[in-house]
Amino acid sequence: MSSRQDVPTPGTRIAVVGTTGSGKTTMARRLAARFGLRHVELDALNWGPDWQAAEIEVFRERVAAATAGDGWVLDGNYSVVRDIYWPRADTVVWLDYPLPVIMWRLWWRTLRRVVTREKLWNGNREGLRNAFFSRDSILLWALHTYDRRRKQYAALLAQPESAHLTVIHFTSPRAADQWLEGLAAGQGLLRE
Repeated sequence: MSSRQDVPTPGTRIAVVGTTGSGKTTMARRLAARFGLRHVELDALNWGPDWQAAEIEVFRERVAAATAGDGWVLDGNYSVVRDIYWPRADTVVWLDYPLPVIMWRLWWRTLRRVVTREKLWNGNREGLRNAFFSRDSILLWALHTYDRRRKQYAALLAQPESAHLTVIHFTSPRAADQWLEGLAAGQGLLRE
């Protein structure tokens, strides 16, 4: 985005999307805090203890309940529930950063979580072996899904079913931070 004036103001039902490690959760938390909206983290609704994923129907029910009303900021990329929240959203914030930026951020985030033994959803923690040295590595996942996610969101946002969405597309963390600063300086939410 070139200037603050060019960036739309978000609505009250915001989906934050982007590849793994782009900062979706951080952006969603900041937006939710800024506007007093509920933060919905799809990972928290999906992952149970011991990294057990919820049954699909249970996950879908949780997402439907979390996005039933007005006033939420959701983050995540789960296609299995997109048909629930995407039509309800009025705004999509797409964090579409270059791969080196993503990988650098993801590497440091993962290392911090491993070293500090940070508790994630339902008591789960990232471990050194799984985070860096396994086929299930979050770093490998980001590498394998990066191009697919970028193409996927470009295509989804071009569909007629997405015409109702205000799209806020950032290609750099600096642009996203400047936008958030502008919002903090007094821009409000778009309300229907």
